[in-house]
Amino acid sequence: MNLKSSEMDIAGYAPKERGGAKMRLRGLVRKEFLQILRDPSSIAIAFLMPVLLLLLFGYGVSLDAEHVPLGIVVEEPNADTSGFIGAFMNSRYFDPIILSDEHEAVNALESAKIDAFVLLRQDFSKQIRTAGGAPIQVVVNGVDANNARLISGYIEGTWARWIEHEARMNGTETRTPVQAEERVWFNSELRSRNFLVPGLIAIIMTLIGALLTAMVMAREWERGTMEALMVTPVAKREILLGKLIPYFVLGIGGMALSVVMAVFLFRVPLNGSLLVLTAASSLFLLTALGMGLLISIVTRNQFVAGQTAIIVTFLPAFILSGFIFDINSMPQAVQGITHIIAARYFVAILQTIFLAGDVWSVIIPNALALILMSAVFLGISRRKFRKRLE
Repeated sequence: MNLKSSEMDIAGYAPKERGGAKMRLRGLVRKEFLQILRDPSSIAIAFLMPVLLLLLFGYGVSLDAEHVPLGIVVEEPNADTSGFIGAFMNSRYFDPIILSDEHEAVNALESAKIDAFVLLRQDFSKQIRTAGGAPIQVVVNGVDANNARLISGYIEGTWARWIEHEARMNGTETRTPVQAEERVWFNSELRSRNFLVPGLIAIIMTLIGALLTAMVMAREWERGTMEALMVTPVAKREILLGKLIPYFVLGIGGMALSVVMAVFLFRVPLNGSLLVLTAASSLFLLTALGMGLLISIVTRNQFVAGQTAIIVTFLPAFILSGFIFDINSMPQAVQGITHIIAARYFVAILQTIFLAGDVWSVIIPNALALILMSAVFLGISRRKFRKRLE
């Protein structure tokens, strides 16, 4: 009878006479929380890492081009050129630098002192009063193609506003066949930070969720405490839940801290429901914890588990989630790969909840994808975990 009972324990089934499942689970969760308090690295991962990464990326990563060093060359200064230069002087996008001639401007561009320059020819004042208008030469550093497009667009916009201003001052109408009235929805300030910070939260939670659990089982194996745990009358599902629940609570705490920083520090609007945000975050955190748990079960080494978590979860999430790079602009093959990246779905949910609100046509399909992925990772983790020594 003792032999059979021992075999049942090793197989992962807990005898009923040794205590209820709730009591055992409560003990495992309490033990894990005590371990967290003794080893503050988990607390640092859950709370310190979001703060550092949000500060680093929130202030360091920007898709806006502001205070661009712009060279301006005027071959014949006069009242017309002064008004034109003033339009750039009053723009927050440019820090104009007056240069003497085209040769100096070229040298400044080659030495990276300026990112672009505008050249006004001698006959500028005369040409702007003709039907054809005055040609303006614009030279932009195209090494960074995205930045070059932004600068070109800003120069054209500044030029257009100057033309409208001059027309109003002279009591004439601008000769444009179409008048565009722009309406910017969801991010009316056109701040890239409003777009980046919600996506950054998803990337941070991917890393935190995977690291929190990737180190857990591996640490048990390295310290030799897994052998002691296996001879106890607990089922493997209770062991897994005992590992997941405390780190789920930590992850939710880190998520709450990230949202508070996003709203009050980075001034990102939160137009959606906190309840929906919490539910979506819980689904994603279960997925991330499942990935980390699977990594820890397979590797059984803290260093390998940590490195694997970064390579397998953080890097794909950073590149392929749509956080910075538009998925629709990627090759078709790469777009297909993005469907197995959990952060892709959470980024879409976060950006929608923060900027647009509770748009269910976006939230529900992505939430269903997260439910499926969490079930897959947690299911594989349970299948891979064996309550026996190998």
